[in-house]
Amino acid sequence: MRGWKMMTVLLVLLFTASTSFAAGFRLPEAGAKAMGMGFAFTAQADDPSAIYFNPAGLTQLKGNNIKLGLTYVKENGGTFDGTTPLSGGARISETQKDLDFYIPNFFYANSNPSTGIAWGVGVYAPFGLGQEYENRNTSFFRNQITKIDLQTVVVNPTIAFKINEILSVGAGIDFLYGKAELQKTGVVFLGPPVNNLNLFNLDLEGDGTAWGYNFGLLLAPSKEVKIGFNYRSPFHLDIKSGDVDIFNINGTVPFVPNPAPPPAAFTAAQVFGGTTFPTKGSTTIEIPATATLGVSYTKDRLTVEVDADATFWSSFKALNIDIRNNNPLLPDSNTPKRWKNVVALYVGGEYRVTDPLALRLGFRYDPTPVPAETMGPELPDADKMYYCAGLGYKHSNWIFDLAYMYVDKKDRTVNNQTAPAPPSVGSGFNGTWGGDAHLLALDIGYKF
Repeated sequence: MRGWKMMTVLLVLLFTASTSFAAGFRLPEAGAKAMGMGFAFTAQADDPSAIYFNPAGLTQLKGNNIKLGLTYVKENGGTFDGTTPLSGGARISETQKDLDFYIPNFFYANSNPSTGIAWGVGVYAPFGLGQEYENRNTSFFRNQITKIDLQTVVVNPTIAFKINEILSVGAGIDFLYGKAELQKTGVVFLGPPVNNLNLFNLDLEGDGTAWGYNFGLLLAPSKEVKIGFNYRSPFHLDIKSGDVDIFNINGTVPFVPNPAPPPAAFTAAQVFGGTTFPTKGSTTIEIPATATLGVSYTKDRLTVEVDADATFWSSFKALNIDIRNNNPLLPDSNTPKRWKNVVALYVGGEYRVTDPLALRLGFRYDPTPVPAETMGPELPDADKMYYCAGLGYKHSNWIFDLAYMYVDKKDRTVNNQTAPAPPSVGSGFNGTWGGDAHLLALDIGYKF
C-alpha cells in the first residue's frame, strides 16, 4: 500500500480536480467524447475511457489503445444576495472568486478479440470541491468558510471479459488518494462598539487514501441496441493527523471570563498561550457510490443514448472535524449534512458525417442532493442543466475528440440562518445563490 500511495502522491500533482460540476462534489469529466454527448455513454463505452464509464466496454476495442485528455474549466464565482450572521441584518451581496484550472485524465487499454479478454488502467479525478471567498478577514461568510479544496485522484486497473456475442462483463480495483484544505476565521459577537471580532485565522490541510471497486455489464441483444450498467463503490476517505494552524490570534480585546479574577477576562491569545497555535485534526469524508444504466440505439450513421445516473449521497450524513488540544475557543466541528440520493438524466447522440468525422450533442439534468436546511457556503449547490456539443476526428491511428459544455446552475433561495445567543455568531444564510461555468475538453488517442 505504501508504494501505491507514493505513486499517487506524484500523480496528484497532475491528476487532481478541485471544483464541483455534478450533483454535490462529483466530477464526471473523464472523457471528451462522452462530454460531447452529455455523458450519455454507459451503453456505448467504446473508447479507453470505458474504464471509467463502463469497464465491460473494453471488449469492443482491438489491440492497444491510449487516450490522454485535458479539460479546461472556467468557473464563474457564485453570487449571493441576502443576509448572513455577520451582516447585522443588512442585505448584502458577495461573489466568490472566479476559478480557472485543468482536469487531466489518462487511459490505456489492451484488448484481444480472439480471446475475448481486455485489460487496462485509468487515472482520473472522480470527485472534487473548490470554493474560495475574496477576503478571509472581511467576507460575510468568514466564520463558516473562506476556502475549501478537496482534490482526488484514482488509479483504476481493470479487466473485462466477453462472455458471448451478447454479454460482456468488466471489473476494477480503485485506489483513491485525496487531499483536503479548509480555511476559516474564528469570530465572536461582542456588541457595540466592537460587534464582530475576528479571533484568529484557521488553516487545515491533510490527506488520506481509500480503496474501492467498480464493475460493469454490457448487453448487445441486437446490432442496433446496447444496454450498459456501471457501478462504482463508495470511498471512506480518512484524513488523519492533518495539520491545523491557528494564527493571527487576537491579543488586544479581553472577553473570555476569568473564573478567578483579576483580570476580569482573557484575550484569545491568552487562552491559546500565544498568537499562533499549531495542532492536528482528523476527519472522514464519505464519498458516495454511483450506479448508471444506459440504453443506446444505432441506425445507420446516427447513435442516440439515454442514461439514468444515481449517486447515493445519503452516505454523506455529516462533516465532522476532530481537533486535538481543544479549548473553549477551538471546539471540534460537527456539521450535519443529511444529503439525499439523486438520479440524474443524460441524453446524447452522435452523427457520423463521414467515417473520420463525427458530430455530437448532449443534454444533462442534475438535481442537487443538498437539502436547504443544511446547505452551507462551502457548497451552495442547486439543480444544474448541462448543454454539450462535440466532435471527433480519426486520422490514421490517431483519434481526436473535442467537446464544450456550459453548466447553468439554477438560482436557489435558502433561508437557514441561525441566531444563537452571543458571543456565538451563528451559521447559514438567508438569500439567493447563482452561478455558472464553461468547460472545454480535448482528448488525443492512439491505436497500435
